[in-house]
Amino acid sequence: QLQLVESGGGLVQPGGSLRLSCAASGFTLDNYVIAWFRVAPGKEREEVSCIGFSDGGLYYVDSVKGRFTISRDNAKNTVYLQMNGLKSEDTGVYVCAAAQGPSITILGACPATPWYSVWGQGTQVTVSP
Repeated sequence: QLQLVESGGGLVQPGGSLRLSCAASGFTLDNYVIAWFRVAPGKEREEVSCIGFSDGGLYYVDSVKGRFTISRDNAKNTVYLQMNGLKSEDTGVYVCAAAQGPSITILGACPATPWYSVWGQGTQVTVSP
């Protein structure tokens, strides 16, 4: 069974940090693009960042550039999202997903949503004083 499991969410004050993990089981992340999405209250799902395993391509939405860092650990079959300088607008459910889709480097962006075939359940991030 192909599965992604997120962890690391929680409640943090503005300016704080969290590190989210996305662990894969039932498949290896080689040749997959892994993306982090977030769903904020009253807003549409937003693609925050993604990383390619085959070409090492990276993408960040403008609102998180310079604050978030996506990385991978091939040995642990896990992708991380380090979030620093958190703001209230970062609040939401963070979900990771896997796509055997086009190259981030070629696209200059993450693959479109229909490419993602495996989704996690999400982890809640709340940024509040």
